Amino acid sequence: MPIAENFPEGLKPIGKINHSDGEHFHWIWGPGKADGEASKDENVIKAYEAHGEKQIPLGVSGTAVAVDWDSCVADGACIEACPVQVFQWYRTEKDIPAKDVIDQTFEGTGSRVKDERKDYTDKADPILEHDCIWCMACVSVCPPQAIKVDQGNVEAHENASLT
Repeated sequence: MPIAENFPEGLKPIGKINHSDGEHFHWIWGPGKADGEASKDENVIKAYEAHGEKQIPLGVSGTAVAVDWDSCVADGACIEACPVQVFQWYRTEKDIPAKDVIDQTFEGTGSRVKDERKDYTDKADPILEHDCIWCMACVSVCPPQAIKVDQGNVEAHENASLT
């Protein structure tokens, strides 16, 4: 299921993921959706079961570089395609459930190698969203079309606030 063309319209920031530099962060937008591609993917379902975690709606990580975590099936094509390494497998830096990343601080030291995800519960996170060069390589290779890159959303990022 592709990320909405009008993203982030209709969504609200539900938290953020902080970068350890103290300056950068990106929003998590919600509510998430229970019927995303990840909820139907056999590899993802089995990985959540192996962790003993319940698969719940997560929302969209990032604004100008947005990854719909409910549709992300941990394919890693975006990580491989990105020439400036905007994405990391978040769980390779902090092995915590995705629902617990809100308000966490990451250094950006997670793996940026396609096949180094922890497992299929891992998500590509745009931890270095601020370094994006707007090439759209990640968008063109994402199998479930879970990524939207829109330089115009920088303003939405700057104007968003938790309510």
